[in-house]
Order: sequence, then structure tokens, then C-alpha cells
Amino acid sequence: MLKKIAGWSWKKKIIGIICMMLILVLGMAGAVFGYAASKVNKIQKIEVKKETLKESITEEVEHKSGYLNVAVFGLDSRDGSLDKGNRSDTIMIVSLNQETYEVKMVSVYRDTFMRLKDGSYNKANAAYSYFGPDGGVALLNENMDMNIEKYVSVNFNALVDVIDAVGGMDLELTDAEVVHMNNYCVETSEVTGKSYKKIEPEVGGTYHLDGVQAVSYARIRYTDGGDAQRTVRQRIVLLNIMQKLQQMDLTTINKIADSVFPQIATNFSFTEILNYAKDFQKYKVGETLGFPNVRYSKMLSGVGSTEIADTLASNVAEVHQFLFGDTDYQVSGTVKGIDDEINDALSSGKYEEADETEKEDEKSEDKTSEETNHTETNIKVTEDGNTGTDSGGTSEDSSTGSLTVTEPQQPDTEAPPDYYEEDYYYGDD
Repeated sequence: MLKKIAGWSWKKKIIGIICMMLILVLGMAGAVFGYAASKVNKIQKIEVKKETLKESITEEVEHKSGYLNVAVFGLDSRDGSLDKGNRSDTIMIVSLNQETYEVKMVSVYRDTFMRLKDGSYNKANAAYSYFGPDGGVALLNENMDMNIEKYVSVNFNALVDVIDAVGGMDLELTDAEVVHMNNYCVETSEVTGKSYKKIEPEVGGTYHLDGVQAVSYARIRYTDGGDAQRTVRQRIVLLNIMQKLQQMDLTTINKIADSVFPQIATNFSFTEILNYAKDFQKYKVGETLGFPNVRYSKMLSGVGSTEIADTLASNVAEVHQFLFGDTDYQVSGTVKGIDDEINDALSSGKYEEADETEKEDEKSEDKTSEETNHTETNIKVTEDGNTGTDSGGTSEDSSTGSLTVTEPQQPDTEAPPDYYEEDYYYGDD
């Protein structure tokens, strides 16, 4: 069944936070050139080969000028390495309109069936694992008619460090949230190597949460309200982080840079980073889009559970309309060729649907939690972290001028596969 899905998983929001934090830290530190340089040197420098860019960026397409398009990869690296050998659980295109300073983001679903730089076909997250940043950038350029030259890779463990560096946060939890948060903390702690203190007795109240606890709190989905309520938790954590970041002093900046920057890799130069960081206060985060937006699921032998764009050409055209306002975009011959090759391979039986053994192996890799019945709610999250019910939309309080962010009503459509909304925050395939 075809599915069109709006909304982003927590992982995508996490990467957005870390990218904004990188800009914020460098923007504030940029006034002291030597200080900023010493911090930037902590970031891993992994270059993308010039021949990769030349081969992957098609000359057939006239790319829009005035935009900076950056590939962002979220990695679950256990040993701190950010090169090949790590699957990219999050793959994003971040596009900055250099005239309006609006930032739009496209999230490429990690199980999307795409062509890799060596001509083989696999899940999108295999590109980084096999070829590192070279493969990730080439994947986006070749399959989506992009002209990306720069990338940023981030280890997911960095978010826990950010929250700890800003001193944690005080949050009010229900009885059920305390129970579920404690459960999620076990795995979050194991993956990050960070310790935490279990809340006992497991009763509701206001608690001061550290990084492991706050990230685990934001992962909770099995309470009344389901995913809608989880989104509210995520926004509460986001707002707390952003409020604290905006009040950072140089000491806190130093702590964050020291712990987070070694968990970032990029091919941006120091000069380029400072050039973009100086305008950080002008940046406005705009809309987001999932890719492929229209697709169907298929279990492929030797590959596993995949998402197939229906069609690749139409989905790529939608991306260019979304990012650049190009309503009459015509995809390149490269994209048309990849589209045809995928359709030919699927119809020929080359990737015959996986047998029951493979399906069970695939299922066993997906971690699951207990399920409860959910009811959908609309929750209002204000800048001060308060919550309430509302009918949806975004509004501004005329008396205070504060922005109110309201979760929209969830559409009555088939839910996406679990591995998109990520029941668990970490994991491999």
C-alpha cells in the first residue's frame, strides 16, 4: 500500500538540534578567532574526493544558485569513528536560502532502495557504511539530482553530552512517564556509556533529569496520547535545550565544544564555518519533507525490508519543488535511468521477496516495547514549557508576544513502519 507520511522521528530533530548548536557555539565564539580555531580543530576532518563530486553531480541539471545544500548524517558510532564502517541511521539534506536565511530540510528514509556509488543497489544507509562521506554525498547527488559538496556527520551520543553540559533540565513527569523513562534509560545508558540514577519510587513529580534521562523521556511513546504525546515531550526537551543554549556563557560553550565537537566530522573549512556561523541569529528553520514521500514497502531477498519510491522521478521532482520552488522541474537522465533499473530489477525477480526465515531474521533485529491503547490528543507547548490542549496550528499570544507551538491532529492514515518513527532511539538495521 502506498503511504504518504508527514512528521519526523526524534532522531531527525536531534540532528537539527546539534547542527543549530554547532552554529550557535561557533557564532558566539567566532568573535575570538584564536579561541574558535582551537575548538574547530576538535572536529574530525574527513574530505570528500573531488572525483566523487565531479562524477556524482550531473551537468544535465541547471542547479539553482543562492542555496547552500549540505548533507547531514547521524551515526551510531560505538568507537567514536565517523568514517566508513558506520551506518547512517539519519540522512538529511539541509538547504539554506542565502538570501532569506530560511533553512529547509529533507529527510531520506534510511531503508530507501537506492543506487550506491559503485552501481550496486541497497538501502540508503549502506552508502555511508561502505564508502563513508564519499558514498553518502554521492548517493544524494546521483539519486536526487543534487549538487551537494559539503557534509556534516554527527554521533548520536552527542545529544546526551549537550544536555549534561547545559546542566540537565527540570521536568514534570507522570507516574507512567517515570516507569517508561526508567526502562528506556537502560539501553540509552548502555549505548552512550553514560551512567544515570533510576528514579525510585516510580511516582510522578518534578525531577531534575540528566542527559540519559532527558533523552529517554523524549523517546517514550507508550502512554496515553501515543505518538502525539511523544512529540510534545520532544518539543519540551527541545525548548529547554534552546533556552539554555541562548543563555550560555563562555565556560558552558567551552564544555559543550570539548565534549561534542570530537563527535562531529565535516569537510567545511574553519573559514567557511565561521562565515556561516556569524549569521546564525538570522537563520529561520522552515518546513521539512520526508523522501521518498510516496512509496511502498517491500521485503527484498538479500537486502531486507526496504522502501521503494513510487516513482523515483516524481519524488525527486517534489524535492526540487519543495527546496527551490521549481514547479516545472524535469529530472535528469541519471534519475530516470535509476528509476528504470529499479523497476526492471524488481519485475525480473532479481530481488525475489525474502522467504519466511529472512523475514523472521529482519523482525528479530527490531527492538519492541509493550504496547498500550492510545488516544490522539492535540497538545499546546509554549515557550516556557507549559502544556495544554488546543485544536492545532501555530499562534502568537497577543498579550505576551510569545510563540505557541501546537501539535497538529494526527491524520487518519496507515501508520509508518516502526523503524521510521524509531520505537528505539538507537540500533543498526
